[in-house]
Amino acid sequence: MTSTILVTGATGKTGRRIVERLAGSEHRVRLGSRSASPKFDWAERATWAHALQGADAAYISYFPDLAAPGAANVIQSFVDLAVSSGVRRLVLLSGRGEEEAQRCEEVVRAAGVAATVLRASWFAQNFSEGYFLDPVLAGEVVLPVGDVGEPFVDADDIAEVAVAALTEEGHEGELYELTGPRLWTFAEAVAEIGRAAGRNIRYVEAPLPEYAAALAHSGLPSEIVELISYLFSEVLDGRNESVADGVQRALGRAPAEFGAYARATAAAGVWRPQ
Repeated sequence: MTSTILVTGATGKTGRRIVERLAGSEHRVRLGSRSASPKFDWAERATWAHALQGADAAYISYFPDLAAPGAANVIQSFVDLAVSSGVRRLVLLSGRGEEEAQRCEEVVRAAGVAATVLRASWFAQNFSEGYFLDPVLAGEVVLPVGDVGEPFVDADDIAEVAVAALTEEGHEGELYELTGPRLWTFAEAVAEIGRAAGRNIRYVEAPLPEYAAALAHSGLPSEIVELISYLFSEVLDGRNESVADGVQRALGRAPAEFGAYARATAAAGVWRPQ
């Protein structure tokens, strides 16, 4: 059955991939972004109604992060409006080990419509499309993380699970924990990227206060510095040192491996210094 799907965060890591996969399908895609028409902006609630009008399903990717203070209240308001507007299927992108994010999950699951939660680990693409890219290009990645293992997940896997949940039956009520197939420390991940790119890329562990001070000095808003500090101090305290079977359960196949991501990204020239 043809449906209209609102993809919030349509230009982000997962949203862009979802839009690409839905292109050419029987489903109509509505881009939820500040540059789209109608415009969608999480910070401007007046933009929500036009974006939701006529939508049957919605992918919820909240900016800046579900761990941000007050996120659950925003998600509650959006979900209430979505359901009253006729949306009957919700897919929420969430994060592992984040208490505020879990409150948002509860909001979506209690909405009274078909709901699926994608609780993801750190994205592999943070090293190529996010705030780790510039340090990788510079040859030195400095982060306040020691020997904590993280099962980096490929954003392509998240997108494939999201598309399945948005367009297929059988995913209603599911909570899929999405991870890669093995744990990597950040130092190991950076070393793997260096091997794939044929470069010497250093990993340096820094104390969190010094790292936060450097972020603030770079001009980042204080609320973003606080959010990043929270993620590094709380989420990477060892609570997520395990792999999960969400990709396997949702798609019937194993998740993509970080090494394969590193090799493909290096081959595309993303980590080649200019």
